[in-house]
Parts: sequence; structure tokens; C-alpha cells
Amino acid sequence: MTARLDTLAAPWRHEEEIKKSRFLAQAAPIGSPDEALAWFGAVSDVSATHNCWAYRIGDAYRFNDDGEPGGTAGRPILQAIDGQGYDRVAVVVTRWYGGIKLGAGGLVRAYGGAAAECLRLAPRLPIVATGHLVMHCEFADLALVSARLRDMGATVERETFTADGAELDVSAPLDDLDTIAARVIDLSRGKIRPRRP
Repeated sequence: MTARLDTLAAPWRHEEEIKKSRFLAQAAPIGSPDEALAWFGAVSDVSATHNCWAYRIGDAYRFNDDGEPGGTAGRPILQAIDGQGYDRVAVVVTRWYGGIKLGAGGLVRAYGGAAAECLRLAPRLPIVATGHLVMHCEFADLALVSARLRDMGATVERETFTADGAELDVSAPLDDLDTIAARVIDLSRGKIRPRRP
């Protein structure tokens, strides 16, 4: 059994000062590597000394030290993402140098610590595995079935109309699919037979 992972419910920021250097950690939920890179470009401060970042989307990850010594910034940010149990998240830590060198260990602690604290304080949203059901629904039952599906936490992803009704492609939490299918069968008195694609 794998551990439950979360993403961010909303973007979040955390700022701290370490030996006169200012560190601003910003985190956001993301859906793709391209989205992460675009977000980094949008929130990085070109006037800052460094904008170091990392993202994790399932098995895809990347990090960047942006001129800091190798392994002292991007990797600790990625480790903070993983250590806090996040997925589909990007974090950028911006540093404004304050005149005191931190050394390699100090940089690792500063970047990793700022990222970890930002993620610790941020609002979390569990990532729920979803699955699909497809079903044919007659016009007479369509409004009722659609309303009940919403009540059960399912989403009609696609509705394709046919001569006698509609084909529905429904997504819902994976653990609820069997229960939803059984309720739809009961609701329609056996006329609708949901199946997994």
C-alpha cells in the first residue's frame, strides 16, 4: 500500500531571513512540467540573487540550483516536496543575498528549510485516484441519474446524445465506483448497466 499524497489547495508563500539573506519560498499546484516551468518564469524575481526551484509530478521531477553550488538548493527543495508527502507541486525559493556566506550545509538547510516550512503551512488537498464508468441512459432517466451521480461525488465528463438517450462517461473516486454502479442499477430498476471502460 502506498502512502497518501497531497497537492496544494492553493498557491502559498513563506518568507524568512537567515543571516541577513532573505528567502521567499513560493509553492503552487501544477499539472504538467510545462505548467511548472511557466509558473517558475512568472514568479521568479530577476532582481534577486537566485531563484532556485523544483517540481514533482508523479515520477517526473526536476530541480535547478540557479547558480548556487551544485546540490545545495534545488535538490533540498525537491526533498522538502517529497518529505512533506506532496505530488503535483512546484516550489521556487528566491534568495536576496545579505552579505554573509552560508556555506554548503547552510545553503542546504536554508533552501530546504524554507521550502519545507512553506509546504508545512500551506493548505493541503488529498490526491484521490479516480476511475471511469460508462453507461447508456434513456432521455426519461437522464435528469434524475445526472443529479444522483453528482450527489454521489461523480462527475459526468462526457455526454454523447443518441437517438434514444445519452452515453455518459462518468469519473469518480476509484474506491466508490462499485457503489455508484450499484446505486445507478437500483435507481433505474436495472435498465442502466454501468461498466468500466
